[in-house]
Amino acid sequence: MDYEKPEALTPHIFPDNGTQSPQPDVDGPTLNGFDEPTPAEGRRELRGLFLGSGRSVAAAGPGGAVVCYLLMGTIISSVISCLGEMTALMPVNAPVMEFPRRFVSRGMGFAVGWMYWFAYAVLAADELVAVSNAIKFHYDDGKTFLSWEVGESVDNAVWICVFLTLVILVNLFPVRVFGELEYVFGCFKLIFIVMLIVMMLILSTMQPREGSYYTETIGTRYWNSPYSFFNPYYNVKDSDGNLQRTITGSVGTLLGVWTTFTGVMFSYVGMDIMAATAAESRALSDVESMKMAARKINLRIICLYALAVITASFVVPADHPFINGGGQSVGAHSVFIIAVVEAGMPTAAHFFNAVFVFSAFTCAINSMYIGSRILHTLALRGQTGPEFITRRLRQCRSGVPVRAVFATAAMMLLGFMGRSGSPGARLSELANNCTVSCLIVYATVCWTYLCFFKTLEDAKLYGNASELQAASYDRDNQLYPYKSHGQWLKACYGLVACSILVIFNGVGAFVERPFNVRRFISAYISLPVFILLILVYNLRKHGFRFSDWISDRSSDLSNTVQASNPKRKGRLEFPDDGFTRENWATFVEWVWVWMK
Repeated sequence: MDYEKPEALTPHIFPDNGTQSPQPDVDGPTLNGFDEPTPAEGRRELRGLFLGSGRSVAAAGPGGAVVCYLLMGTIISSVISCLGEMTALMPVNAPVMEFPRRFVSRGMGFAVGWMYWFAYAVLAADELVAVSNAIKFHYDDGKTFLSWEVGESVDNAVWICVFLTLVILVNLFPVRVFGELEYVFGCFKLIFIVMLIVMMLILSTMQPREGSYYTETIGTRYWNSPYSFFNPYYNVKDSDGNLQRTITGSVGTLLGVWTTFTGVMFSYVGMDIMAATAAESRALSDVESMKMAARKINLRIICLYALAVITASFVVPADHPFINGGGQSVGAHSVFIIAVVEAGMPTAAHFFNAVFVFSAFTCAINSMYIGSRILHTLALRGQTGPEFITRRLRQCRSGVPVRAVFATAAMMLLGFMGRSGSPGARLSELANNCTVSCLIVYATVCWTYLCFFKTLEDAKLYGNASELQAASYDRDNQLYPYKSHGQWLKACYGLVACSILVIFNGVGAFVERPFNVRRFISAYISLPVFILLILVYNLRKHGFRFSDWISDRSSDLSNTVQASNPKRKGRLEFPDDGFTRENWATFVEWVWVWMK
């Protein structure tokens, strides 16, 4: 329901027990009196592009947020390129754990597999909580009131139960049907992001509605004085969301940008699904499709995500109350919903929130899919405990590891912790921990690629392979499935960047007073657990024969595939000279290959 309220409210931004953080002066009416979400809800939902980009703008400033999305995009792009090249050459089940097992050590593969499964199971539970909270849409800024009465009148536990059931049912579909659904879902979200970018650009040239938070045509106003490219301060808040102090100057700016990185990372988790499905998907089993999937993902995550944040920052300032902890619901935190409401288009806000619900739902589906395949592969390797458990987790029906799906669903019951209060805060900490776990896994993928690269070079120089096999190991061969230029440098960049993010991701715990022990544990517990898993596996298998720990790898390059045609998909090669009909047809076909 929508209606206009007659009176505007008085300004107040960043409630903090009477202490006001330094903010730019803004002419015209501002906002006050917003109901704040519980601290657990605020931390839990302010992640991802749709719901979390506004918080990134508020914490790091418009320029800082864009820098975070661009840099994190390049890091994830490096990881995807590493994983894409190995998977295109050797399509295998659960490549994220299988390749470390082959090229680094079996203990590393074991540790990556369990960490990755746990991370995706918990992240899937967190997405269910995101769905249940996004359905409780409520927006009230004193001028426009928007509400989803059905969502607000039903308990979160009911919505979590409903969507958990739907997620399980979709994951029980045969692989062919599931793949087609995922393709449709992905295309829809891609089109929606492009639409968001175009709409934000249009809104940046429009006059704001009467009584709006804005007072003039936007453009790049919120990048200029009295605002700034980077946020000039950093607000230190305790675990209950209360402001403790404000750090200003260059240190505050650095802290604002740095703490935004981990939140931005959440937007990119799950991009590796194209590799996870390669062994089961008929489309991705074609090396050309695998190559194009990796390159398209790289292009989209670097360009589209950064463009969405840039255009949104043209329209909504970094000091808007709703992206600084105000608002009545999760949807009210979205910078995109704020933008269309301020432009006087409340109907678009309803549509956007519906897409956010759909997006979180499909992310839960993807997370369960990856988690169940990882668990199934662990079972195939005999690494899931007692034989009676392992035997059941290996079972498939119509190509679907049904028992692994249900085991992952059992872990997703953690989502019921996110209904409210203290358990919701614990789930939030688990989800943050799982994001860091993914960083550890991505660093391992880059390390694995460097070992894989060395193995390829050794196979060409010292191997006893036939001429045909040796050609499949040659990255310069025109039939080599997929490579990107300077890939080993990208792997080094991804490894170093992910390692730095893991080491320093918990800096926020150190600036709180008193020291936040729970936040510190949430930020760093993944690292000792990862090391402990490697130690446990090697001690159990090899004892104290440390030389066997390092040499316990197969370096297996068997079952490699090659492109079937020297003419590669996605490469623009004109058949004639000049502007001929054949050249135009080739160009249109090339554009279509990259766009579809």
